[in-house]
Amino acid sequence: MAEYALVDDGEQPVVAAAFFDVDGTVLSVNSASRYIWYLRREGLIGFGDFAMFVWGFLTYRLGRVNLERMARLTSRWIEGRPEQEIIDHCRLWYADEIRSTIRPEIRAEIAKHKAAGRMTVILTSGTRYLNDLIAEELGFDHVVATALEVKDGLFTGNPIPPICYGKGKLIKARRFAEEHRISFADSYFYTDSISDLPVLLEVGHPVIVSPDPPLRVEARRRGWPSLSASSCES
Repeated sequence: MAEYALVDDGEQPVVAAAFFDVDGTVLSVNSASRYIWYLRREGLIGFGDFAMFVWGFLTYRLGRVNLERMARLTSRWIEGRPEQEIIDHCRLWYADEIRSTIRPEIRAEIAKHKAAGRMTVILTSGTRYLNDLIAEELGFDHVVATALEVKDGLFTGNPIPPICYGKGKLIKARRFAEEHRISFADSYFYTDSISDLPVLLEVGHPVIVSPDPPLRVEARRRGWPSLSASSCES
């Protein structure tokens, strides 16, 4: 049962939302690992940066480094680069490699929630440079994501806290809910990762999608429903 819900004070209607994680949930793949290989293949990073990315990703997946530290590590690559450069090549990367990995079942779930009048929201540890494209493709109403600092059109190399991961994801989701008068008790959250447990415990309707092993155990223990999802990886 969700512990956080807005009280209807009559000023504006309280609404329900359907929140969706992206990597492993909306997408059948992890976009971070795909992005590393894309950058190297297209000659956008040298071997040294590529090795740094791979090391950061592998240590994160093995649980030896958290996403906050990884974000600061990998942000060094974009320091001083024009934001528009990232916008442009993310659009190409999305069309070439990512669009085809959207799960068809997720498209159907989004349509179901829209038909029920619920707000649809991407809630992801990634940035908006990819996720705005996914939102446009699938008709999401909003994107809540990790933000990167930009000054005079150039990246500073600093993520803007909190990073949308773990407890930070819950903080950003709560801020969004307050701004849009969303009741967590009436809302849904779809994810594949145990790192999203703070948000799963907050909403009234958690939904598990192709879970990692720790989340599979937790979901069975709590009796959370799961969505049968295809791979659709190209």
